Amino acid sequence: MTLFQNKYRIESTRLKGWNYSIDGSYFITICTHDREHLFGHIKNGAMVLNQYGKIVDKCWLDLPNHYRNLRLDAFVVMPDHVHGIVIIDNHDCIDVVETGLKPVSTIIPDQSIIPDQSIIPDQCIIPGQTIIPGQTIIPDQPINSIIPPIKRHGLFEFIRAFKTFSGRRINELRLSPGKPVWQTRFHDHIIRDNDEYYRIRQYIISNPKNLLEN
Repeated sequence: MTLFQNKYRIESTRLKGWNYSIDGSYFITICTHDREHLFGHIKNGAMVLNQYGKIVDKCWLDLPNHYRNLRLDAFVVMPDHVHGIVIIDNHDCIDVVETGLKPVSTIIPDQSIIPDQSIIPDQCIIPGQTIIPGQTIIPDQPINSIIPPIKRHGLFEFIRAFKTFSGRRINELRLSPGKPVWQTRFHDHIIRDNDEYYRIRQYIISNPKNLLEN
């Protein structure tokens, strides 16, 4: 720990120079504020979620609906923390999803409506297109050069959204707006290979039972 403004603080666990928005797998641990046992209790080697724990579980599982480049693996809610594996996969992302915790667009344009191309203003014509009256516009360039790639959100954005949304929902339920639910920081570990992945995955799945035995 280091002293900063007369207060001791925990050193950052971030790997210097690492881009946390590139493809990769991460083991995540997030603790409650003051390690409060907020999400339920362990019974017979299994976690029994209370109403707050169910909110946390739902908010975590909902994250991929808002971030196209995020995939989830093993996850467990414990009385005072959560463990999970998140996978960032930026393959073939297209910019058709809103940022942050907002609903994903589901509106599909009506393909039967084909405007009269003869009345399209000149300033709306993309260079390289072939304009044929009464027909659709056929780009002469690859579609990927026209549609910009999605903003590749990274690990910090995923955790920020999860903590913000779950904390707000919990505080609405317990009538305590603004009360801290989570610790400010979280712990992450970059998963390096398959052996480490399976070991961590088993640890997450067995965590309630192991905690009870200890």
